[in-house]
Amino acid sequence: MMNNVSTGERLKAGKNSSWIADNIVTLIFVAFTIFGFMVSDGVTVNFFLTELTSRFFRNAFLVLSLVIPVVAGLGLNFGIVVGAMAGQIAIAIIRYYGLGGVSGLMLTFLLAFPIATLFGYFTGILYNKTRGQEMIASLIVGYFANGIYQFLFLFAVGVIIKVPATHPMIKPDGVGIRMTVDLLPVEQGGLKYALDNIMKIPFMWAVLIVAAAVLILQIYRLARNKNSAAFTNNRKMMTFVNVACCLIAIAISIHAIATKSSLMKVKSVPVVNSLLIIALCIFNELILKTKLGQDFRSVGQSQHIAEVSGINVDRTRIIATIMSTVLASWGQIMYLQNMGTLNTYNAHTQIGMFSVASLLVGGASTQRANIKHAILGTILFNSMFIMSPEIGQSMFGNALLGEYFRTFMVYGVIGLALGLHVWRTNKKGKLTLE
Repeated sequence: MMNNVSTGERLKAGKNSSWIADNIVTLIFVAFTIFGFMVSDGVTVNFFLTELTSRFFRNAFLVLSLVIPVVAGLGLNFGIVVGAMAGQIAIAIIRYYGLGGVSGLMLTFLLAFPIATLFGYFTGILYNKTRGQEMIASLIVGYFANGIYQFLFLFAVGVIIKVPATHPMIKPDGVGIRMTVDLLPVEQGGLKYALDNIMKIPFMWAVLIVAAAVLILQIYRLARNKNSAAFTNNRKMMTFVNVACCLIAIAISIHAIATKSSLMKVKSVPVVNSLLIIALCIFNELILKTKLGQDFRSVGQSQHIAEVSGINVDRTRIIATIMSTVLASWGQIMYLQNMGTLNTYNAHTQIGMFSVASLLVGGASTQRANIKHAILGTILFNSMFIMSPEIGQSMFGNALLGEYFRTFMVYGVIGLALGLHVWRTNKKGKLTLE
């Protein structure tokens, strides 16, 4: 009896420690955000939510573009930098010809598609040549592509591709594109806020709508799976927790709207951006239920078994890479229209690192990622970006220290996640040997 009890306790303790190890990065960022509110005097809820709203809708699409490669066994695709470059090339072309507004933005998306598809195809071929080392290859391909990108915009434009030196995008000597290109407001025929300003709704109304929609989905899930054996107690518990959170969010929203509290001053939510992010979430879910999605999963789990089963592994991996690259190009366009300026030579350089770090913060790993990881990670990672300078200012009297801390956290998160991946792999290997 004592042995059974002790064995059960050991199993329970093992599960708890495993859960903590799987979610250690997420827990660190949650604790960091709470700590920031405790020590920072200048951070109000309104300021935090306004900044978080802007950052979330700017970055979420890019982070979601990483999910499919992880499922397909390509690991963390730092190569989305190549997709970001494709998006910037499209923006530069549209801006050069003076096109703008919603029609100009749609044309930018359309133009980025074939460019990103071509880039993704060649990147996918490279990944197939470097099996097992895709993450290192994706880093290198980003640096290599950046060299070609710099050559194109610094030298080819003006020397090989003739352009007028009087154009506001071109440097005064007529060779190369300027370091910073103003995308101009929509009213002036530009792309700035072309997507954001189509339609906006107050933040608390957005929270109310989303919370109500999630509540309905959770109740439907509970009713549908009530008698299902696969619907375990843990899943039921999580569903009840989600329902409780939705009810709390709905209550807060209704109270804020009815009383016109200060929460109604939080920055409005861009509706079209929200719909595009939701559409990408639905796309990721639906495609994984198709034959192609099942191929992604099979290849991600075991390339050998997938090949024996008749799946064209190389083709499947290339398709996953192309999808990720195209989505990243569109995400970069959404990002830049919100920024309002094109930092020609630097806007894309940190996209891969920041997006990968965001996904990892949400609880993803090199072998497992889903929509929940992407959304939660984007929220927590950007919360850290907001709180870092405030913590530096409150604790050390220097906000710049918080900026340095941001960089440390980005690379630290990636290093910790990869270290945990190696540790888990070695642990599984030892268990198999035993």
